[in-house]
Amino acid sequence: MAIGNRTLGIIVGSAVLVLAAAGLYAWREGLFSGAPATAPVVATPPAPPAAAPAPEHHPVPDAGPAAEPLPLPPLAESDPVVRQSLAELFGQDLAERSFVRQNLVRRIVATVDNLPRDKLAIEMRPVAPPGGKFLVTGTEDAPVLDPRNFDRYAAAVAAVDALDVRKLAAVYFRLYPLFQSAYEGLGYPSAYFNDRLIAVIDHLLETPEVPGPLQLVQPRVAYEFADPDLESRSAGQKLLLRMGPENAAIIKRKLRELRSALTAAR
Repeated sequence: MAIGNRTLGIIVGSAVLVLAAAGLYAWREGLFSGAPATAPVVATPPAPPAAAPAPEHHPVPDAGPAAEPLPLPPLAESDPVVRQSLAELFGQDLAERSFVRQNLVRRIVATVDNLPRDKLAIEMRPVAPPGGKFLVTGTEDAPVLDPRNFDRYAAAVAAVDALDVRKLAAVYFRLYPLFQSAYEGLGYPSAYFNDRLIAVIDHLLETPEVPGPLQLVQPRVAYEFADPDLESRSAGQKLLLRMGPENAAIIKRKLRELRSALTAAR
């Protein structure tokens, strides 16, 4: 995967709800090249649906027989409700500055679904791009990812670190019918978004910890990881590698906490 100069911010740990990724989650399509990346397909076409829905591996908790179901707007009209929920989690000012205003649930779901894939869809980003410029150090023959790049993710990671994971899980469960509707709209009528979310968290937690500087190569315009194993990693795992070991450790810790909150709620 090419590495690009334009940054698309995503809070990858908290973004598992708003993701994003999950979320968690500062995201860039491509890694370090100056040219904009080509927008990939949002999701790989799934296999033909089975005659009956597949079993849920991680069902969302039932509110109980005495609880009244929370009235939610249709998916196409859900942006005000979702923005209000984001304001509850992050504060009004940060939520207004960070997140896009339209099609939030669809963007979150598409981003979560794509984190284990090769590319993320630029046009489906749920958050605004952060500032800063990609930096390379080392020599022309042996370029290295400059550790100063890690500072670009500091604000997003701090917001994730400050999140109340139990509150995040509660908001996610409250809005879950919207996420499920958007996931079915991606082409998964017999699958469950919560199962996909847990699988994506597990995938991100498998990101290797790389000691020392990240060596780069520049076979064409774009920089790539010199290590073929790292270059072959998914978009989500590359994101964690790019943000530096300390930032990635915080995101992984919050992902573990979130996974526990999502599965314990059963």
